[in-house]
Amino acid sequence: MERHTAQQNFEAVNLSNLISKVSDLKADGYRLVQICGVVLDDDTYEILYSFDKDHIMQNLRLDIAIDKDEVESITGIFWPAFIYENEIHDLFGVKFNHSALDYNGTFFKVSEETPWKPKK
Repeated sequence: MERHTAQQNFEAVNLSNLISKVSDLKADGYRLVQICGVVLDDDTYEILYSFDKDHIMQNLRLDIAIDKDEVESITGIFWPAFIYENEIHDLFGVKFNHSALDYNGTFFKVSEETPWKPKK
């Protein structure tokens, strides 16, 4: 049985070039694997977008300011991204603009609003 080892690449992006980078990956035949959010510190989130093509993972790292930055939705390029974007919105409070399907904070039933957002 042939075994494949995935190669991973990481690239930093910013709010102004996120959509063009995601569009380029789609045009190159990549598929969306996942989007996740993580708290870097009390002021910053990292959103990691992961894509795959032929066992090569391309990851886009987006750092945003908590309570300041809003992110353009990628649902116009990869429609299933609405799942990840709504999850990140509900858990962290990140606002995604122009989502194809926005649950407006009701995607998850949580005991407290934005439970993973740093408490100041």
